[in-house]
This record gives sequence, C-alpha cells and structure tokens, in this order.
Amino acid sequence: MQAFTKLHGIVAPVDRVNVDTDAIIPKQFLKRIERTGFGQFLFYEWRFDEEGGNIDSFSLNQPRYQGSTILISRANFGCGSSREHAPWAILDYGFRVVIAPSFADIFYNNCFKNGILPIKLSEEQVEELFQRTEAKEGYKLNVDLESKTITDDQGLRIDFDLDEHRRQFLLQGLDDIGLTLQHESAIDAYEKKHGERLFA
Repeated sequence: MQAFTKLHGIVAPVDRVNVDTDAIIPKQFLKRIERTGFGQFLFYEWRFDEEGGNIDSFSLNQPRYQGSTILISRANFGCGSSREHAPWAILDYGFRVVIAPSFADIFYNNCFKNGILPIKLSEEQVEELFQRTEAKEGYKLNVDLESKTITDDQGLRIDFDLDEHRRQFLLQGLDDIGLTLQHESAIDAYEKKHGERLFA
C-alpha cells in the first residue's frame, strides 16, 4: 500500500449528505474481481445519464475539478452497505483524501486499509472549505498527515484529530497484511519451535 505523508491537491465537492456506498459505486459494477478499474464507475448514476452522456451539473464532470485528489462532502459519508469497492473506486479515481463532518464506521475503517485518509472536521469547517472551493477555480489544499494540519495558500489552517494507530498505518503504508509481516521473523521462530506439535 502506498504510504501517505503529505498531499497538495485540487479539491472537488460533492455537496450531499448521506452519500451511500451504492451511490459511490453502484451494485452492477461489483462483479469485477480486480481491485483496480473502479474509478471510471465512481458516482456513476450522478455522473452519467441513461445514455451514458455526462451530466454537466455534477461536480466531477466540470473542467475546474479535473485532476482533483481531495474530496469534500457532507455528513454520514459512506453509509449503506459495507462494500470495500467504495474506497477502491475513490482511490482508483485519484482521491487520496476525503473530508466530511462524519463517516459511516465501516467505510471509515476501509479507507485506512486502502491508503485513503478520511478526515473528520466540524460542520462549520467543512462549510468553509465548500465556500473556498466554490470561490476559486482550481482551489487546492495542503494536507499534512505528519503534523495533522490542513492549509491553503490564503492563510487557512485547520488542525485535525486522528487515532495514532491509524495515522501510523498510513504514514508507513501498512495494511493488515503489512502489519502482520512486520512480525514475520517472530512468526517464523514460533512456527519452528511449535510446528511439529501444532501440525502433527
């Protein structure tokens, strides 16, 4: 998994509450067996009409938000079913950071397992980010996981909280398997010592 330390990127807004995982990646695209390639289907039913044409009013179809790597949204982002395909689609599209007032628990945990930094801010702080994003085309934020700060080039600074265990996961680029492999030598030693008894 790719480590996360700092990100300087364009912000894209999805100004909706209760964005569920079926909206993030609709169920008809869950048949794929790879973990990649889901980005093209992100927010599919909001991005495309029934004929497959762009819905121009949706933010991700607007030229000013192309190449964005930071997504901002409203409360309860990632609610609904527990499909891990949702963070896969967000990451594959290019987002490394999602900022919202609150997240569904399973989605929130899945983000860390896939190299995405979900940041919880207050409703007021998120509203300010929406206003700044709307006011300036190509609006960018600096997200620093080491110092747990968000800044922009106009003097904004926001500190955010994050569990230290999860912060280290991202800083070191570890998923659950990677964390286990850090103890590979101890596991090997245990298996050599107890292997005959355990597997006899």
